[in-house]
Amino acid sequence: MSEIVRGDLRGVETAESLTTVELSRVRRLWHLLEPLHAVLYYAPEVFEEAAALGYDTEERWPSYFPLRAALLGPVGGERVTSAFYSFNPRMVAEHIDPAWSIASPAAVLKARLRGMDRAYRAIFGDRVDSPELAEAAALARRAAEAVDTAGRPLAAANAELDWPEEPHLQLWQAATILREHRGDGHLAALLVAGLDPVESLVSFAAIGAASVERFESRGWSPEEWTAARERLVARGLIDDRGTATRAGRDLRQEVEHRTDRLAAAPWQFLGRADSDRLADLLGEFWVAVLGSGLLPSESTLGIGKV
Repeated sequence: MSEIVRGDLRGVETAESLTTVELSRVRRLWHLLEPLHAVLYYAPEVFEEAAALGYDTEERWPSYFPLRAALLGPVGGERVTSAFYSFNPRMVAEHIDPAWSIASPAAVLKARLRGMDRAYRAIFGDRVDSPELAEAAALARRAAEAVDTAGRPLAAANAELDWPEEPHLQLWQAATILREHRGDGHLAALLVAGLDPVESLVSFAAIGAASVERFESRGWSPEEWTAARERLVARGLIDDRGTATRAGRDLRQEVEHRTDRLAAAPWQFLGRADSDRLADLLGEFWVAVLGSGLLPSESTLGIGKV
């Protein structure tokens, strides 16, 4: 644990006072770090570790839920649904209810770290031991250790984990803390906007963030999707074709801006020069992850589209 006190950001500007340039930096770092985190859910090395524990890896969801939720402990579907927000509770229960009888959360956490070690070594090759990766890991860790975890359950749970010794695993853990810190803030922004879990997906699809088919992977039935769409039509946020109105686009833009503002504090703490240095260092590793072909070309996060 760093001696930095999480949330002790005295002297840092408030999120509301951030400039457009500063918010662009926050978003750029998210775009660079998100793929490094997401390898966890797609790498064959991680699937192999999950399969060794007894999880079905024919599709990604049986391992996705325990891999992401294990740090919360042996929790049930209601708590995981709350933390993950946009997934249908039935889908969560289907995969979480049997998860801890297959393997303990502690075993899953060890397996995911083994899998990420193998995956990063496969993706980065000799660069996994490079001074550039070590420098990037140190900078990302500084930012991650400064996150304010109040009201952010997934960020807090990840931040409580011991840091691994290897720089490449420190980089992945830092990316994960920062990713979940941003994600927890995003859920707060959705709540402020009055968008329930399925409405958050319908409204995002309506602005073209991803295809409806991609969002349907969250497990909502056609009837539930249609009902949410009708609620948004009644609010004047989408039209009868399912396309966002001006008001709907404005609301989604405000959600994204609020999310950026809520995610800004670690990067303000790190400072402009070090944040920009981290972005420069991450470039080659970001390219390597995207070039691996592991990640889907379209995601529900809308990166590059919003």
